[in-house]
Amino acid sequence: MTEGSAQGQVVLSRQGAVAFITIDRPAARNAMTWGMYEQLAAHCRLLAAATNDAPRVVVLRGAGGEAFVAGSDIAQFQQFSGGDDGIAYEARIDEGIRLIEQLPMPTLAVVDGWAVGGGLAIATACDFRVATPKARFGVPIAKTLGNTLSAENLAKLRAAWGLQPVRRMLLLAQILDADSALACGFLHGVYVPEEIDAQVAVLCDQLGALAPVTQRVVKEALRRQTVEAVADTDDLVRACYASEDFREGVDAFVNRRPPAWNGR
Repeated sequence: MTEGSAQGQVVLSRQGAVAFITIDRPAARNAMTWGMYEQLAAHCRLLAAATNDAPRVVVLRGAGGEAFVAGSDIAQFQQFSGGDDGIAYEARIDEGIRLIEQLPMPTLAVVDGWAVGGGLAIATACDFRVATPKARFGVPIAKTLGNTLSAENLAKLRAAWGLQPVRRMLLLAQILDADSALACGFLHGVYVPEEIDAQVAVLCDQLGALAPVTQRVVKEALRRQTVEAVADTDDLVRACYASEDFREGVDAFVNRRPPAWNGR
């Protein structure tokens, strides 16, 4: 790890008109702990409140070159005791994702390696995404944990990817590559590692030269349209997190063994 403890950290920095949020826990492929989610939320609140000399663009990326974010730290799920814990967790994730979406300036995710689970949600919350050829995207919970996603998270994935890619990621537990993400419009571009920083700078310059009020109101209008008709699926989320299969999935993941699903 570049700095900080084994719990990781989320670092906010500034270069001119661009703010950078770096998710820094490379030893765990930048898997997010509760503390890291809280740091990310705090940075988003600070950026959203900026008035004088506010950044024009925010760039999110993962440290270490192996992952953007490889989901939430699964060990944390061992503390769950029932379906209401799942409801609270999904609500907490949704709240954090909204803070990214509601940033008034354009946002850009730079994906080098894995963007899965919560990492995919964070990347999807950004307005634009660029990636290296080794980027991989998915939510393989039907293979790993046996849990589910909130209705809001599903709606945003569907809006960004389309219905069939989301089915492939969730029902088949497929991991999609950078070419698939580019083909459906999820990615703005795919660049080799030696070129991606220059391409990020070009895109930031383009975004920073345009009308900020237009960008702000269009971002919010699109966000509202995406979530306006989201169905209430708390009963489904609660049932999934209360299941024996979820407890089995967490135990199997933590102990590095294949899960034995029983459908209960």
